[in-house]
Amino acid sequence: MGDDAGAVRAAVLSLHRSTGLPVVFGGALAGRARASFQITEMVGNTTGALSGLVIRQGSGLGGKAMALGRPVWVSDYPHATTISHDYDTPVAKEGLLSVVAVPIVVRRQVRGVLYGALREPLSLADRVIASAVETARDLEQELAVRDEADEALARLGRAGRSPEAADIAAAAARWEEVRAVHAELRGLADQITDPAVKARLLEASVRLASATEQDERPVRCDAPPPGPALSPRELDVLSYVAIGCTNAEAAQRLGLLPETVKSYLRSAMRKLDSHTRLEAVTAARRAGLLP
Repeated sequence: MGDDAGAVRAAVLSLHRSTGLPVVFGGALAGRARASFQITEMVGNTTGALSGLVIRQGSGLGGKAMALGRPVWVSDYPHATTISHDYDTPVAKEGLLSVVAVPIVVRRQVRGVLYGALREPLSLADRVIASAVETARDLEQELAVRDEADEALARLGRAGRSPEAADIAAAAARWEEVRAVHAELRGLADQITDPAVKARLLEASVRLASATEQDERPVRCDAPPPGPALSPRELDVLSYVAIGCTNAEAAQRLGLLPETVKSYLRSAMRKLDSHTRLEAVTAARRAGLLP
């Protein structure tokens, strides 16, 4: 399933930035049984008490979130009556009192848990809880897309036993190059100040996308329905997502903030009636907006 730990690390940093919570941490599940996870990623900690701690399903706040498959939180951890207190000692050493735990669920399977915490017995604001859930949902989508890619590669590997495998791999590589060029053209166009040159670059990107549409869509006698009207920036973001870029990578290439990229991506997904990044990319390709 790839490097879930690396994805959790990025999510922990994102949650820390978006909420301003003093302590944010998390970990990914490992092993076949997947009945526990280890806290491996931490931001804002003052001790090593929680680092490397193994959380069992059903135990403590994170273990409860893992067992239920939904977010749980407490405003006074030592005195909470809704959780077990297996980890009171390391939690007390770090001085955590108000804590939220959000599971990362992909295909009905918990893949990890994100935490946010205060060192005061205060109720966490609704926006903080919502931001933690939102970060987990973004990570779930990213892992789901990566799983799809891993499965496709596995299928391609199995097809390697057939005589057509080399042709399939070569064709796939060529299309990935076309898609990379499309994304690069749109990224370059945004940096050009000359209107004529910018228009030519954007026109070239549209020609690439429409050429794919003509090659891959069946011939129809009636005119196809008009595709959704994505803004230039939404299409820029989606073009980088289509070649496997994370939000952070797309932001770096487009000179935007990760949160801005996330906003454009959500808007594009809404217009494309999609619930995941992969669905949005697929819908955009079917509409002839992406190669």
